[in-house]
Amino acid sequence: MHDRHDTPPAESAARAASEVHQSLMHWIDLDGVEPAGAAALEHLALQFMLHGHQPYEGRRREDVNALEHALQCAHLAELAGAAPALVAAALLHDIGHFEIALDDQVDDRHEDLAADWLAPVFGAAVADPVRLHVAAKRYLVAVDDHYAERLSPASVHSLALQGGAFDRDEIAHFESLPGAQDAVQLRRWDEAAKMTGRLTPPLAHYLGVLADLLRQQAPRLSLA
Repeated sequence: MHDRHDTPPAESAARAASEVHQSLMHWIDLDGVEPAGAAALEHLALQFMLHGHQPYEGRRREDVNALEHALQCAHLAELAGAAPALVAAALLHDIGHFEIALDDQVDDRHEDLAADWLAPVFGAAVADPVRLHVAAKRYLVAVDDHYAERLSPASVHSLALQGGAFDRDEIAHFESLPGAQDAVQLRRWDEAAKMTGRLTPPLAHYLGVLADLLRQQAPRLSLA
């Protein structure tokens, strides 16, 4: 039996979902967004509400939580003048971590989990850099003599789990892939987006960016 001050997990999730639904109506303009797109936005906002403030733990520990990292990464993309789709990818590149929790010694393949979910909603311009952002780390370690020095301890640990630096054939294959160069840019922002106390626009700002992208995707979503 739960203490009267405790809230069962299912009830907490339902309450959070209701709060997200109400907040979206005030945060962003959903006019022109297909129902499937609006549902996707609600899902993403809920995931950040439920998981964004949890710290990275164990060997994956960072100085920022998941939401801070996502907002910093998206903000760096904006400051660099990136296209809205790449700003979205920067915001959403780690949402696969929300879907599964594994031991520190296991590669969770979070990039594939995220990209598989994002592709039918936002298309390849968002999903491809997300899918390749781990490969981009392995690529940069191989081709940039100084890149490894910029990796946090958590990134060094995950690099070993993910296969380490690319060899010559893997470098050539990566460079041939659609979205590879965007993934390299995303990866550089990813590593820089771990600064305690950095000011960024709020999540609502980036949900607006996502809503604008979904308006552009409306015809494709309506046919899906």
